[in-house]
Amino acid sequence: MTQPRPSSRKRWQRPAVTTVNAPKPKGSWFSEPAVKKAMDFFALLPFVDGEKAGRPLEILPWQYQEVIRPLFGWMRKDGTRLYRELYLRVARKNSKSTLCAAIAGYLTFADDEPGARVYAAAVDREQAGEVFQTFSDMVKASPQLNPEANKRVRLLRREVEYQPQRIPGAPARFHILSGDTGNKDGLNISGGIIDELHAHPTDEIYRLLNQGTASRRQPLIVSITTAGVWAPDSVCVERDEYTRRIAKGILKDPAFLGVIYELDEGDDWAEEKNWIKANPGLGVTLPKDFLRRERDKAKASVSAQNAFRMKHTNEWMQQNLRWIELGLWDENAYRTNEDGEPYITLESELEGRDCYGGLDIGSVSDLTAWAMVFPDSDGHVDVLMRFFAPEGALEEGKQNAVIYREWQASGVLQITRGNSTDYAYVREQIVRDAQRFNLLGLNIDSLFQGAQLGAELVDEGLNVATMRQGFLSYGLPMKEFERRLNDRHIHHQANPALRFCADNVVVVQDAAGLLKPAKDKSRNKIDGISALVMAFDWLARGEEADPRVLVI
Repeated sequence: MTQPRPSSRKRWQRPAVTTVNAPKPKGSWFSEPAVKKAMDFFALLPFVDGEKAGRPLEILPWQYQEVIRPLFGWMRKDGTRLYRELYLRVARKNSKSTLCAAIAGYLTFADDEPGARVYAAAVDREQAGEVFQTFSDMVKASPQLNPEANKRVRLLRREVEYQPQRIPGAPARFHILSGDTGNKDGLNISGGIIDELHAHPTDEIYRLLNQGTASRRQPLIVSITTAGVWAPDSVCVERDEYTRRIAKGILKDPAFLGVIYELDEGDDWAEEKNWIKANPGLGVTLPKDFLRRERDKAKASVSAQNAFRMKHTNEWMQQNLRWIELGLWDENAYRTNEDGEPYITLESELEGRDCYGGLDIGSVSDLTAWAMVFPDSDGHVDVLMRFFAPEGALEEGKQNAVIYREWQASGVLQITRGNSTDYAYVREQIVRDAQRFNLLGLNIDSLFQGAQLGAELVDEGLNVATMRQGFLSYGLPMKEFERRLNDRHIHHQANPALRFCADNVVVVQDAAGLLKPAKDKSRNKIDGISALVMAFDWLARGEEADPRVLVI
């Protein structure tokens, strides 16, 4: 039987961190036949997608040398596997899912474990199903393993079943397990594959799989992931640090194999020569041209840069990010005429045009922002902003009092009477704008007086929805906002108050890469940008309510 050994490339990229050289327990030994057995099984598996579909699986040199050989070759004194856990962090598009599927298949079909129970685990069923489906498709396409050729194999919707000829008892099974699976207690686990560990909000799945292996002879739990948002209390960061401490000799855990591919400290993420450090499959599973295109996109956007660096250079990123570069913001100030000269779209020129609104309501003594966006057929958007603050905000010694007085003098800030925001005044301004422009819908935040003011605007005949301040609500419109900003299609008329807000915006990012503004982490007011993003929500979603709540 031909093994899928990586003979075509003698050299491979070494990982930045590995525990393979950590001291082994007394009596440990290396078994070449065990490695051959694993490779023989992998030879039965074909590629199932891409240009290599149908061809025998290729184990890449780095996979063979840094993962397969140590994982399956090192034995304990009693002849069982030394390693009971694998943690592998490597950038995307380096054949992680294929490697996961092959290992899961071996644990199900070839590990000689009576009644083997192997699980593909992830945060949700869709993610968990990726590795499972990859292996299921491999079995279907394998001349030796597909159910028509091998009567001991059954393929079900969420389960692969195999009845070994020489092992009595219950068949081996490969299942899907996710965070939204029902009762997960009492699992008797021989193998587990945890995909994208960085996306797990808790350690529930990781702990569950490990605790479920207690009665097994040589269990194996595999966690494969890219980097994500750095969170000191996350299970992925904990495994990352655990790997480093073992590699440095600070901790001892001979049953743990940790492998990390990442840039060296100080490396430039945009420099091509550094990419191989995080992408050992570069040029084989991952074309350089693809990374170049993604790198060029990333240079134009803070969030895109962070996504690139997490996914493709495998760097941990901080949750808090400065969002808007003022140079890019200023480039978006004006439209240009046929001669390429900038000009301001006058408020009177917007009369009668379709528009959408976003209202960010300040606290009783704070800034309130009302944004209207006017899209046109060529993808450009004209922005009309109105800001409100109470008289009390102009008092000597109050934060931003000086700049508020400047904005009032220039006409970009409307001052309402009293020490608290006059919401009736704000409502009347919105109604006047709705009568002057074709306001198709507006979002209003649900905090402070949002619900009451929204209901009053509905009574005025307006289409109003409340918008939650979460990643789900803000993620899509923030992407839409970024896209148009990068295309120089947001014409905000160089409003100084809005520019002030743009310069202050700090965003937070969740594990999925979604963004939302963070008022508590921003250095000053961001209300204008929050209102603008809320208005962009209508452009991003259309007039669908979810996840907004329409005010009836």
